[in-house]
Amino acid sequence: MDILYTSCAGLDVHKDSVVACVRRLDSKGKVRPQTRTFGTMTGPLLELADWLAELGVTHVAMESTGVYWKPIWNLLEGLFEILLVNARHIKQVPGRKTDVKDAEWIAQLLQHGLLRGSFVPATPQRELRELTRQRRQLIQAKASVANRIQKVLEDANIKLGSVASDVLGVSGRDMLRAIIAGEDDPQVLAEMARRKLRDKIPQLRLALHGRVTAHHRFLLQLLLEEVEQHEAWVARLSERIAQVLPAPFAEAVQRLATIPGIDARAAENILAETGIDMSQFPSDGHLSSWTAICAGNHESAGKRQSGRTAKGNRWLRATLVQCAWAASHTKGTYLAAQYRRLAGRRGKKRALVALAHTLLVIIYHVLKERTTYHELGPDYFDRLDTERLTRTLVRRLERLGHKVTLQPQQPAA
Repeated sequence: MDILYTSCAGLDVHKDSVVACVRRLDSKGKVRPQTRTFGTMTGPLLELADWLAELGVTHVAMESTGVYWKPIWNLLEGLFEILLVNARHIKQVPGRKTDVKDAEWIAQLLQHGLLRGSFVPATPQRELRELTRQRRQLIQAKASVANRIQKVLEDANIKLGSVASDVLGVSGRDMLRAIIAGEDDPQVLAEMARRKLRDKIPQLRLALHGRVTAHHRFLLQLLLEEVEQHEAWVARLSERIAQVLPAPFAEAVQRLATIPGIDARAAENILAETGIDMSQFPSDGHLSSWTAICAGNHESAGKRQSGRTAKGNRWLRATLVQCAWAASHTKGTYLAAQYRRLAGRRGKKRALVALAHTLLVIIYHVLKERTTYHELGPDYFDRLDTERLTRTLVRRLERLGHKVTLQPQQPAA
């Protein structure tokens, strides 16, 4: 095989050590491998960078091992051309496996141009990604605490969740604080309802009649304080994201927010994963494949075995599915019409994944063409083939026993 790089290196990264193998071509055209092991503290990593530069290394490849690759990337970035490679793409051939052999194998694949680097964004986007992911984890943790509050209320036979749609809403929190303070009169608690919930005061009087003990009050106070702490952390993260969000990203957030189902927070989460430069993805299909939000491709002997989606970027997938759920509940939109069209034949879950894929395609073109979302309308699918739709509806009416006569509608005067 042809040799593309005269001096390159493969790194086998671990928590406490990095095995580096450099493959160089000598004056006679023969490959001379050299291998050394370094620690992962900052000092040894700087020694690694100096050693690679001394040997004239131009390209470096390493596996994406957990989070251990990040400090190495940060120190070597800008000094060498670095490839972060999916571990599945460089599996060692059968035989003895050692760290040295792994590093040699990575260097050999790199030297012959057989490795494909993963998408690693620039430092500002990586920092933004860490902030948005941390915010998402805190929101999930808050939801877990809210579920525990519901369990404590059920244990005390307080059925607030059966009447109020949000136990942690304004009215629900007033009632919880009153219960924690020692109030147990359901009449008094029910009167704390606000706005539309006041229409359910009779049901609240029944639901708030329970047996609350000091143990329940202690747990409720602890959990409510935890919820408020998570909300304070989420607010701090949102404030920090707004501060560090680059101007091009902020402008892209506004454009993505024109898409049904996507608000500003969801747009921030999406851009933190994809970035705003779509040139790194040749087409919307490449972006969908990277996210793994498209149908899988598993065929053997001319038969399609499975269409299950791959793993991909789980953070982006989760955001897109949530946005798809919000878009499916919008009124008078193309996306809601597509969801209803697919849900009847494929089921709600598959329809949501398909709608998430549609959203990603829209996002790709909005970012690439620097435009805003253009609504196609809820009757878009009806307008694709009106004659076929007419025949289908007529047949359905005839099967129900009706005689159908069609007359063209006269244009309005």
